[in-house]
Amino acid sequence: QVRLVESGGGLVQPGGSLDLSCAVSGVSLDVYAIGWFRQAPGKDREVILCWLKSDGVTTYLDSVKGRFTISRKNAENTIVLHMAGLEPEDTGTYYCATNLYGHCPSGADRRLERWGQGTAVTVSP
Repeated sequence: QVRLVESGGGLVQPGGSLDLSCAVSGVSLDVYAIGWFRQAPGKDREVILCWLKSDGVTTYLDSVKGRFTISRKNAENTIVLHMAGLEPEDTGTYYCATNLYGHCPSGADRRLERWGQGTAVTVSP
């Protein structure tokens, strides 16, 4: 069974940093891609980036380029989203997801994807 669990969310001041973890079970990170998404209150979900071992990181959201990076904890089968220079606009619930065919998840077909439950990030003074 494929399972993803996010953790690390919380309250942080503007300009601060936060690391979000996505613990993955049931699939190998040597093969499967992990996507990070977020949804701000009252707004649509947006895709942030996708990580695949063979391709590295593809960042889709311009506003986080240069501020958000990815690392992998091999022993824990975990992907970590490192967020720096946080802004109030980064507030939202952050999700990680994977596609059962190994592609970057898009959120378009949940039957082919597995998602975590989300972790909330609030950026506020």
